[in-house]
Amino acid sequence: MKIAVIGTGYVGLVSGTCFAETGNHVICVDNNAEKVNKLLNGELPIYEPGLELLFERNTRQGRLQFTTDLASAVKQSQIIFLALPTPPGEDGSADLSYVLGVASQLGKIIDEYKVIVDKSTVPVGTAEKVHAAIAAHAKVPFDVVSNPEFLREGVAVEDFLKPDRVVIGTSSQRAREIMQRLYEPYVRQGNPIIFMDERSAEMTKYAANSYLAMRISFMNEIANLCELVGADVDNVRKGMGSDKRIGPRFLFPGVGYGGSCFPKDVQALSLTARQYEYNFRILDAVMSVNYQQRHVLAEKIKDFYGDELRGKKIAVWGLAFKPNTDDIREAPALYIIEDLLKQGAVITAFDPEAMENTKKVLGDRISYAEDPYQALQGADALAIITEWSEFRTPDLERMATVMASKVIFDGRNLYSLDMMQQTGWYYASIGRRVIVP
Repeated sequence: MKIAVIGTGYVGLVSGTCFAETGNHVICVDNNAEKVNKLLNGELPIYEPGLELLFERNTRQGRLQFTTDLASAVKQSQIIFLALPTPPGEDGSADLSYVLGVASQLGKIIDEYKVIVDKSTVPVGTAEKVHAAIAAHAKVPFDVVSNPEFLREGVAVEDFLKPDRVVIGTSSQRAREIMQRLYEPYVRQGNPIIFMDERSAEMTKYAANSYLAMRISFMNEIANLCELVGADVDNVRKGMGSDKRIGPRFLFPGVGYGGSCFPKDVQALSLTARQYEYNFRILDAVMSVNYQQRHVLAEKIKDFYGDELRGKKIAVWGLAFKPNTDDIREAPALYIIEDLLKQGAVITAFDPEAMENTKKVLGDRISYAEDPYQALQGADALAIITEWSEFRTPDLERMATVMASKVIFDGRNLYSLDMMQQTGWYYASIGRRVIVP
């Protein structure tokens, strides 16, 4: 099938590459000429495991192309995906100017039937707005479909190629048949393609992400209570997760959720509720808990040092909002580092992939190390913020020789309490007792 993907951000690039992987001809469009030139030269703007291999293969074989020429790409394609940014405003509303701006252009370009697919995360009712923007100029029939993405950064390629489900919102039988044919190669193992109306599809994306954010905030509240009552949140989590009605996923406590989806989508759904004069109290609590949780690790460090944090060297392991990505949008690390800098701490950070993006935000206000152990040189304490695999089994003896003190604040509960006790570290984690040597 012939596909145009408008927007080469995270969703657009992963989607376009994975569509090409199953034999489709895909043209990715972006108005940023510099970005398109880099893509044409084989340079990926994002880090995502497995993407580079598929990108290289499909560009080499001619199935995946890049251009700034919107009209040419649209005229060559039957299905047009809108994978454009919808950044949140100050009130949490999604900015639809990019989506509706392109939709208006499409109305002037299309000269035969096309399926226009909203892939961006958009508020309920957006498909109707997109339809109206296109219809204002179009002289040929077309359909607008809602097809929300459910890609997890770090495993996005696998999520796309082997989805749990594909959600498609359309009231058109013609568009339904085309979308069914497009997605059939990805659900050969029997996972469903779920068809519904456009508004329900738009709501499904927000509802799913908000529910997962709620689970994270709930477990962070449980973790904070565990510390007060003397319980161990790891044991509680295992006990809860073994209940089939609950399941084990998204029950890990930590320093709050971040990234491009959960914070934005929870805000947007809360705003939608307010627009319809509905008091969505659970969502307000989810956001409040997450805001507080981002500061918990810094508070533990401040409590430990009291008024003597100024000038202390704190090593930070992990800057990305989660492992296996270079994304720092709404990353808890940024909030924790800001808290520590305000107290006069000196920060040296290491992250396998996210340091370049962090430099764009924090600049030279902190130092950056070439490896985890370089970050520890002379450090008074280590703060672990992102659970990269390489942080899970460190050389504790080497760490003790290069650090000024054997002190760890672990925002991801990577290490067992018994191991920390046996090796003589001060170790404070989330929802568990503090180990004092």
